Parts: sequence; structure tokens; C-alpha cells
Amino acid sequence: MPDAITLLKADHKRVEALFKKFEKAGDNAHKTKRDLVDQMIEELSVHAAVEEQVFYPALRQAVPDADDDVLEGLEEHHVVKWTLSELDGMDPEHERFKAKVTVLMESVRHHVEEEESDMFPKVREALGRKALTEIGDAMEQARKVAPTRPHPRQPDEPPGNLVAGPAAAALDKARKAGMDAVERGLKAVRSRRS
Repeated sequence: MPDAITLLKADHKRVEALFKKFEKAGDNAHKTKRDLVDQMIEELSVHAAVEEQVFYPALRQAVPDADDDVLEGLEEHHVVKWTLSELDGMDPEHERFKAKVTVLMESVRHHVEEEESDMFPKVREALGRKALTEIGDAMEQARKVAPTRPHPRQPDEPPGNLVAGPAAAALDKARKAGMDAVERGLKAVRSRRS
């Protein structure tokens, strides 16, 4: 099983790949950009929830001088979740869509740079492989019940996020199932008309 830092770095790579695809998409690739942003929303929502529910609390408990880094990370997550909530469902042809995604990417890249260059080396040194693997296991479990959409008004620290996170995830899954059902119904109606 990969350790916590390896899992977080893998998340960072997946999100960066989405950012690069967005940047390469043409000016009129509205559907592609919308699809990429939807993937960003899901990836970043799950990532933030897992960090907030498992990684950051473990870090605060085990690394004495990590509080400032964790608090800054929580604030960066908060800003990103608000931006994601504004992008969720926003028309990709809206004049501010691309600008909002650009700001999102800048914020996330800054956050990733700080984590990977400053926080992660401190954590690896303080905790060691065994503890990081145990945290990684807990993160994998948290990922299974993490929200897939941003919920910027919900608590971002235990114990509140441990209760609100799985409830939000259940709502996210129900919302997606409902939207998928509506889309299937619309396709069926269109095919009957053809």
C-alpha cells in the first residue's frame, strides 16, 4: 500500500494533467473544457476532504511545528472550494469561466508547491514509512466516502468534517444519479422523435 505522501503526490499529478489539458484546449472547445473542469471539481473535492479528514489531523498530532502549515493549507483549501463551487455548473462560454479556472489553477499550483517542497519533507522525516503507510491506508478508506463536489460552508476539521463529509458524499452521489437518470430520459425522448 502506498504511503500518504505518495497518494497525495499522485493526486497532484492527476490534477496537473487536467490543468494542462485545459490549457491546451482551443478557445472554442467549450464542451471539452466543461468536462475537464467537472473532473477537476471531483478530483480536488475528494483530495481536500481526504487531507482535511485524515492527513492534516495526523500531521498536527505528530509534527509539533506543523500547525502553521496545516492552517495555511486549510485556508487555501477554503479558497479553492469556493472557486470550485462557483465553477460547478457554470456555462463554459461565460466570460469569466476561463479566468476563474486560471485563478483556480494558480491557487492549486501554489498549494501543491508548498506541500511538496516544504510540508512533505518535514512530514516524511518526522513520521517515517510505517506511520505514513498507516495514514495512507486511512486516506484510502476516507476516499471511498469523500464528497465529490465542493462544500465550502461545511467544517474542514474534525470532528465536524468527519460527520459532514460522508453525508455530503451521499448527497453528491444521489445528485449525480438523478442527473444521469434525467440525461438518459432526455436521450430516450430524443431517440423516439428521430
